[in-house]
Amino acid sequence: MRGGDRLHCTEYSISPRTPFTASFESVVTKENLYRAWNDFVRGKRHRQDVNAFALHLSDNLYDLYVELVSQKYVHGTYEEYTVYDPKKRVIHKASVRDRVVHRLLYNSLYPHFDKRFIHDSYSCRVGKGTHKARDRFRRFANQVSRNYTRPCSVLKFDIKKCFESINQEILKRLMREYIEDEHLNRLIEVVIDSFGKGLPLGNLTSQLFVNVYLHELDHYAKQTLKIPHYIRYADDVLVVHESSEFLREVFTEIDRFLSTLLLLHTHKTRIQSLYSGVDVLGEVFFEKYKRLRRSTERREKRRQLLIKKACQNPSILVN
Repeated sequence: MRGGDRLHCTEYSISPRTPFTASFESVVTKENLYRAWNDFVRGKRHRQDVNAFALHLSDNLYDLYVELVSQKYVHGTYEEYTVYDPKKRVIHKASVRDRVVHRLLYNSLYPHFDKRFIHDSYSCRVGKGTHKARDRFRRFANQVSRNYTRPCSVLKFDIKKCFESINQEILKRLMREYIEDEHLNRLIEVVIDSFGKGLPLGNLTSQLFVNVYLHELDHYAKQTLKIPHYIRYADDVLVVHESSEFLREVFTEIDRFLSTLLLLHTHKTRIQSLYSGVDVLGEVFFEKYKRLRRSTERREKRRQLLIKKACQNPSILVN
């Protein structure tokens, strides 16, 4: 490995904490609560629990507002169910009133934090997503390989049970380092503490909190390790470099950094040559082209077959 390729890991640089200065009173208003309801209800008006809340909407929102401003709000329990997409995931769904509170917090906090996340964090952010992450990976691969004329390797790993592994005390400490208002911090902690361990997959706030938490990793990778070609989508991380030795060093340092916060899926860690094909968020990238992952292709074929059968006999889609 050439001298210029050596890993920079001399001293950890703490990510800057630009304070969120809005007051509790400016966040928890009747207008913001009504806006949160309108944002929340979009696409959910056919659901029974949503309709039940909407039946007495003014009273329900006013009661919720009074509980919030009087510091008497208590978060309810969660309903648990399982989805397969294709991996098995256990979703925990809060009540409608709690999800309106989640949306209220999200609407206020997201713009502040989103401006501070690194460019190459692609999950649960406006204007980002899997397609943008794949495009960025292709651009990085082109740059490192000099249009496929040089060696190019890719480090891939994900974080073991990411939402379950989030340390609530560390998360609350991070949020307090950003947020100045004590009452607002208490409300955020009510939401965090509403779940026994980690964060529930079903909460809108969980998506933001995970990005705040993993921003520490992103900042460490970019500012301390000085990794130029780094991408994160949720709990999946990709690093592109011409040297596999460099990538092994990168993983060692990241593993050490995260050891007190999260566990890595070490058995899923891969350092691969770009030219052997690299799976990037459901698409396999080769030197000159890409294709869907075979399991994704099979799911798509099954979906198309179901659509075809439904066109012939619509009753098969009726529960």
